[in-house]
Amino acid sequence: MITISLCMIVKNEEKTLARCLKSVSGIADEIIIVDTGSQDKTKEIAREFTDRIYDFSWNNHFSNARNFSFEKAKMDYILWLDADDILLMNDRLAFQKLKHTLNPDVDAVMMKYNTSFDELGNPTFFYYRERLIKRAAHFRWQEPVHEYLQTAGIVINVDISITHAKPERQIPGTRNLEIYEGILQKGDFLSLRGLYYYARELKDNGRYLDAIKQFEVFIENDSAWVEDRINACAELSRCYLQIGNREKALLSLTNSFAFDLPRAEICCQIGYFYKEINEYKKALFWFKLILTLEMPEGSWGFIQPDCWGYIPNLECAVCYDKLGEYEKAQFFNDQAAIFKPESKAVAYNKRYFADLKRQSVSN
Repeated sequence: MITISLCMIVKNEEKTLARCLKSVSGIADEIIIVDTGSQDKTKEIAREFTDRIYDFSWNNHFSNARNFSFEKAKMDYILWLDADDILLMNDRLAFQKLKHTLNPDVDAVMMKYNTSFDELGNPTFFYYRERLIKRAAHFRWQEPVHEYLQTAGIVINVDISITHAKPERQIPGTRNLEIYEGILQKGDFLSLRGLYYYARELKDNGRYLDAIKQFEVFIENDSAWVEDRINACAELSRCYLQIGNREKALLSLTNSFAFDLPRAEICCQIGYFYKEINEYKKALFWFKLILTLEMPEGSWGFIQPDCWGYIPNLECAVCYDKLGEYEKAQFFNDQAAIFKPESKAVAYNKRYFADLKRQSVSN
């Protein structure tokens, strides 16, 4: 059985830290907390779980802080979490099993990171992250913000999810954007990855024209990771819609097909593009196309699982209804119910179609 060091960097996390640490009970053999300047009860709460608490002078560089935490680890493998992450019960049980069965030749373990959820708690957005790292491999964190571990060797995917459980909805802040622009103001250059995330921060902060420039530079770079290029096309389209340029918004989406097979997330955006201007036959083409696609297995890119089944079926139902083809609309609503039997939208549509049928009989 392997041993595990949990390494975390925290700041003002009194609302979430205890919940996080309780959720990994029975997994971590030691807990290392690196505090970057808390002014609340974060360190007091941390002391209830560990005496391995260290201060780190914040220098606008997340990787420096994470590498500092990794340097304190003593166990075979290192697990990293943020304070608003948790392990749900089924994932904790699976993780405990992994701890007993993991081949010690494995250098890194990729786990799903669930970050958005529907009203029933089902994940609607996830991607894989390097979560469990062999300490002896000495992998280092890279990038000042939106940091990542540069792994190598034997890397595996496992069906264990980390749940990002923010206590409340948060408005995007300017911290990350300020870090990027501080780097540029000093005359330094952003890495290719940094350029991509800088563009995203610009978009999230409403600076759409600036974001467009950065996304376009990134997309043209053949060295960029294909998953990021595809997602950059989707983000670029959203920027163009914000400034009212629908033609370039659509072109940005179709440009993504140059990099790989069509992705359901992109096709959904195109379907919505046509649905919003009442071109329902064109919208149907794209929503129905999704139903012929296969989700990339083991992809480390951003995945919205609802886009691969539930949403296109539901939207086909709406579009066929608008076209007056009610039997087809009901068929696709029933298909959507296979993916989400308790969906409020599906239930509403069922009542709607039942009313239509009653009206038809009475007439």
